[in-house]
Amino acid sequence: MQPLRMKTSLDMKLPVLTCLDEGIRTQWVNCRNLSRRNCRGIVACNGNRRGESSSSKSFFCRNHNYALLKHQMEFAAKSEDYEEAARIRDSLKCFEEDVPVLRLRKLLKEAIEDERFQDAARYRDELKDIAPYSLLKCSSDATTLGIRVQVRSAYIEGRSQPSEDLYFFSYRIRITNNSNRPVQLLRRHWIISDANGKTENLWGLGVIGEQPAILPRTSFEYSSACPISTQNGRMEGDFEMIHIDKVGSRSFNVAIAPFSLSLLGDGDGDTI
Repeated sequence: MQPLRMKTSLDMKLPVLTCLDEGIRTQWVNCRNLSRRNCRGIVACNGNRRGESSSSKSFFCRNHNYALLKHQMEFAAKSEDYEEAARIRDSLKCFEEDVPVLRLRKLLKEAIEDERFQDAARYRDELKDIAPYSLLKCSSDATTLGIRVQVRSAYIEGRSQPSEDLYFFSYRIRITNNSNRPVQLLRRHWIISDANGKTENLWGLGVIGEQPAILPRTSFEYSSACPISTQNGRMEGDFEMIHIDKVGSRSFNVAIAPFSLSLLGDGDGDTI
């Protein structure tokens, strides 16, 4: 894992991706000239990446454009440019029918609300087939012995290289000590899985070069990043901790509940 330094852009234009043999070229269109009627024209794909079918190439382009638009909308909202955010939101809605994962998520939600559980089961199975872990949230929240661990992940477009099957995801972690005893974080353990079924176990001392002590009723937060070779994956793990108010205390493990790494996100913009 490596510490994450976030960089924002002031460019409020919408991305148009063109997929070429030699990689990915990004073009831009002014979102003020983009209407709901023509927003399907955002994606333009010419040729295939090496070893990639036309359908999988088109699937990638739609997903990647959706992720870029989401980042633009979030930045517009944080900048309080709500008119721009509303325009981008309307453009994002156009992707719901074009991106299979988004369409199936919508259908699954509607089927559950209407109590059409056979349809819901079918949509769920289709989602698992085309995008493993897509039903898992990009956030998690777990408490062990009074130590609460909250996580939120996000796709990092600027550090990813889709043409090389390299996708970077940030994750922000908040550890809150809700117990009455001070603790220290000694080690971390991550289990990282990609959509191809490849799983890695990673161990290390502390986090971001620290072994922080966390007093009762206080929190420690940090951000890091993880690369995987697919557009979505899964992370979970645990922290080894020890109570530091008594000599000879035994260490214990604090769970980090599973969360998704997803280029498309999960539709939940909440942060920790």
